Amino acid sequence: MFTSIIASVTGSLTIETALICTITSLVLGGIIAAIYMTQGTYTKNFILTLILLPALVQAVIMVVNGNLGAGVAVMGAFSLVRFRSIPGSSKEISSIFFAMVVGLATGMGYITYAVLITVIVGLALFLLSRFSFGEKKNTQKELRITIPENLDYTEIFDDIFNRYTKGAALTKVKTTNLGSMYELYYEIELLDIVKEKEMIDDIRCRNGNLTIICGRIQQTLNMEL
Repeated sequence: MFTSIIASVTGSLTIETALICTITSLVLGGIIAAIYMTQGTYTKNFILTLILLPALVQAVIMVVNGNLGAGVAVMGAFSLVRFRSIPGSSKEISSIFFAMVVGLATGMGYITYAVLITVIVGLALFLLSRFSFGEKKNTQKELRITIPENLDYTEIFDDIFNRYTKGAALTKVKTTNLGSMYELYYEIELLDIVKEKEMIDDIRCRNGNLTIICGRIQQTLNMEL
């Protein structure tokens, strides 16, 4: 059974206990940051946040421990943080939540439990990032084609799309260059990802070698904490 190093919920906090919890929080925060760094791109500011977040949460929990009024005030302060933060990816949000959980555990004095959670969840994140579990080949693309104004864009590329894609949908048409050209926006799903260049070459022959842009479909993550 896990036990807290803090004497009681409303007990006084000693300097030794505070130091042990803070040092543990910083060490575990460093481990969480190191695991996140193995998963791909990152920024220095976000890594520093992951290192410091467990210690900050732990300090707040120790301050409000047993004080209902202070706890309500801190809860209100935390609720304002999301309005001052830029929305992140699901990986960033999960890492921040991971760091907060560890900070909550150390703030309550459950050092052994915090270490165990860091080891188990950290190992799971590391292994899942190393293997292809949950990955899907990105065959859905957004295709932008520029054509001169004298071309009828209605069915101009249908034969090419039938040859290289499972499906193609014209989502937007935009005039450009003072109305002398059109920009066509398609959402397509490729039959074979390795034939993307071959498809673009065929389109270039059709649109007079004007600009063609093919990339992944932009998706936004709508999530509130």
